Amino acid sequence: MLKENMRSVLTPLWKSGQISPARVILCGFLLLILLGTALLMLPFSTREWGGAAFSDALFTATSATCVTGLVLHDTASYWSGFGQLVILLLIQVGGMGVVTMAVAVFMFSGKRIGLKQRWVMQESIAAPQMGGIVRQTRFILKTAFAIEGAGAAALALRFCPEFGLRQGLWYAVFHAVSAFCNAGFDLMGGKAPFSSLTGYTGDPIVNLTIMLLIVVGGLGFLTWRDMAVHRFRFREYRLQSKLILTSTAALLLMGFLCFLLYEFRLPQWAGMTRGEKVLAAMFQSVTPRTAGFNTVELARMSEPGQLLTILLMLTGGSPGSTAGGFKTTTLAVLLLSAAAVFRRRREARCFGRRVQDGVLQNACAIFMLYALLFLAGGILICAIDHVPLMDALFEAASAIGTVGLSLGGTARFSLASRMILIFLMYFGRVGGLTLIYAVVAGSGTSASQFPQEQVTVG
Repeated sequence: MLKENMRSVLTPLWKSGQISPARVILCGFLLLILLGTALLMLPFSTREWGGAAFSDALFTATSATCVTGLVLHDTASYWSGFGQLVILLLIQVGGMGVVTMAVAVFMFSGKRIGLKQRWVMQESIAAPQMGGIVRQTRFILKTAFAIEGAGAAALALRFCPEFGLRQGLWYAVFHAVSAFCNAGFDLMGGKAPFSSLTGYTGDPIVNLTIMLLIVVGGLGFLTWRDMAVHRFRFREYRLQSKLILTSTAALLLMGFLCFLLYEFRLPQWAGMTRGEKVLAAMFQSVTPRTAGFNTVELARMSEPGQLLTILLMLTGGSPGSTAGGFKTTTLAVLLLSAAAVFRRRREARCFGRRVQDGVLQNACAIFMLYALLFLAGGILICAIDHVPLMDALFEAASAIGTVGLSLGGTARFSLASRMILIFLMYFGRVGGLTLIYAVVAGSGTSASQFPQEQVTVG
């Protein structure tokens, strides 16, 4: 039903010759959010007959579509089975990309995919070229469903004995999709509301499966293709894939060491065993990138631990993936450019290649947008609801990074603060450049150039 509605609303957009791919992506996510809002307001979407209020439904639909995971109500105890199914479908479609899933409907129905649709698909998955885009989309869908199926099978080994066959399978599927799509929604509220995965702190099956799903989902569809084609021949990977893999590994290792050697040696974690601390450190280095699950109580973390989590949330995953944030490649390009300045080189270099100037300009623009909106959102929430600034910044980073981690204040925020979080989630999912290109579409570059003059910085 959800896919049929997507097809009906996106087809007129694709057939229009005036709308840009950026606007198609923007409108696709907006329409999916509104559709999800309407479904969650139905009387049978909640456990108590009557449906959710518009503001609650809008917030939840935005969080699910933008694969964030911030919630106002505990998912398991508030939403009915139908409501949970709607949330799962929103996560799946939002995680894979509205355009990608809509094109899948066209392919499976036997409809011809024209040049306009291929152009939009290219923008949706951040492909470098239009050639082979349909084949690439097929590969993405097959690989994604295979990975989610494998993750669900692994989680079923733990959940079925605990919850029974039927509920265990549903929990396994829901959490596998939520983890792979980097959403962070969970159904563990039956044990304790808003508990996430804190009941599995020392469980290796749940921890390792969820972590693998998060990391693989956050690598990016084109990186999967490189790994499938070239296997272990790292030298043959595209530069983008090399940057993604190396920066991801570095961030995961840095986060793990910081949490293990500092955070989990503090007195509040003295009751954890050594094995639990190792698993928790691994999990907390993975989940901010940008999944939203947690196996320890985040409110008990020290301020340095919370600040590190904020930085990891803002960085997020990789381009063309299910993750949010300003992306690992943006961070890599900025660091490479800084290294080039320190070494007095004219361009950034890496793996025997140089980075184009236009890429550096995009990276600077994206980083500044995320930083400004993150700070503005956090300060506004702090001023409106009079919450500690660190708590407000944590929620803002979680929203714009489409993470879903929370210190517990989301449900207590005013409507104004919730609307700020909704905007940040939407911005974080569609991407800064996509939003800008959609707004300023049609403005071209000028053939003339202004005179150049030296400006001193630093």
